[in-house]
Amino acid sequence: MGCLRRMTCPAARHRLRPGPLGRTRVLALLGLATIALLLTAIMTKWMSPLIALILIPIAASLIGGFGWDTSKFIVSGIQSLAPVVGMFVFAILFFGIVTDAGMLDPIIDRILRTVGTKPTRIVMGTSLLALLVHLDGSGAVTFLITIPAMLPLYERVGIDKRILACVASLAAGVNFLPWTGPMIRASASLKLPIPEIFNPLAPV
Repeated sequence: MGCLRRMTCPAARHRLRPGPLGRTRVLALLGLATIALLLTAIMTKWMSPLIALILIPIAASLIGGFGWDTSKFIVSGIQSLAPVVGMFVFAILFFGIVTDAGMLDPIIDRILRTVGTKPTRIVMGTSLLALLVHLDGSGAVTFLITIPAMLPLYERVGIDKRILACVASLAAGVNFLPWTGPMIRASASLKLPIPEIFNPLAPV
């Protein structure tokens, strides 16, 4: 009975509560578990990416004890990302229409004619083409245009196809235009508006 009284007294309950450091560790572990579960659910096709990205973070927030504050997190996230998402969608639509209309075809044809059969030129032409196509910020469009256009040249000359995939990926990854993925991720991570990141880089 004495132990029970000590456990139920206010001072004992206060000592049993996890401190700020303990809560931080629990939240960090919960975050890692959420990311691992997201990757597992998407890679094993247990859930579609859209459903997994919605349900699993909400469940993790509820497990973390945030309760109704979860709705505030959702609204705050939408408000912070809405301008960037709007710009991203516009860029995809705009450059998608430009590509479908064939406005980039003369530039692509000139690149293919210029590279010839020299391996160094082919690799450089691959990076230039990927940079040009990645203006819309969409990685899928970049690979769908760059790979089919350059793959016959790589097969004809005998260049390793992994170089094609590597160069296209690197060229698409260094694009720092305001609506591209790297800039959006940097803005979200640093919690800074995109203009504050992009404007100093523009002269470079």
